[in-house]
Amino acid sequence: MDKIDAHHHFWELSRFDYAWLRAEDKRAICRDFLPADLKPHLEACGISKSIFVQTRHELAENRWVLDLCEQNDFLAGIVGWVDLQSPDCEEQLLEFKDHPKFLGIRHVTQDEPDDDFIVHQKTLRGLKVLEKHRVPFDLLFFVKHLRHAPTVAMLCPELPLVLDHLAKPRIKDQAFDDWEANFRAAANCENVYCKLSGMITEADWDDWKPADLKPYIDIALDAFGPDRLMYGSDWPVCELAGSYEQVHAALAENIADLSETEQQRIWAGTAAEFYGIELATVR
Repeated sequence: MDKIDAHHHFWELSRFDYAWLRAEDKRAICRDFLPADLKPHLEACGISKSIFVQTRHELAENRWVLDLCEQNDFLAGIVGWVDLQSPDCEEQLLEFKDHPKFLGIRHVTQDEPDDDFIVHQKTLRGLKVLEKHRVPFDLLFFVKHLRHAPTVAMLCPELPLVLDHLAKPRIKDQAFDDWEANFRAAANCENVYCKLSGMITEADWDDWKPADLKPYIDIALDAFGPDRLMYGSDWPVCELAGSYEQVHAALAENIADLSETEQQRIWAGTAAEFYGIELATVR
């Protein structure tokens, strides 16, 4: 069975300013993480391709990781960044758009001080640029932003959108009331997909178990179906709560009752289709 990790990161502390990594609770991951660190985990889990997702609002990060892609065949490509609110958004996008390993765009919306950033006219203008060029966009939301997903999907109906980390429900509290309705509303939009990623860091870092994730995965399966769900490790952020292998095993356990075809969609088929990755045996 082919497998794609649709969501991981790299960072090199001497290259960019990763201020968020200096927080006390991030000490465990405040060091360099590069392709050579990831590759053994992919091999251990039988994953043939992986996708880097941006961490910085800097065009230089796009260039750096595209260079890493040239050096590492297992890197399927990158979800990079452009300044959606800049008048130069399209010009920035055109620098990267035709690179075969440039797969999409993300903005760290969750860190914007204005909760309505993603629906500002300036931002929507940038999203329309992505829609024009058919470049997918990752929605990095907290639960409080999730109400905006249907609006973005409606205003940009030809833009492929994917929710990172299920929009970060409060798994540690086993809470659903502030998340599920808006999550299902997002799923009602056919151009919105979802990554089964980032869950263990929303659970109890010291005492989570695969069963804690199951209610959220089951809701995602019911709302989106396997055809719009994809696996992502969120490595190395996941290492705050568990290993790469534990993340992979937890998802495998929770989707074990699905058919082989449905599992194949989650492990590889959806990501390959969404990001335009050519894998000969993905179906």
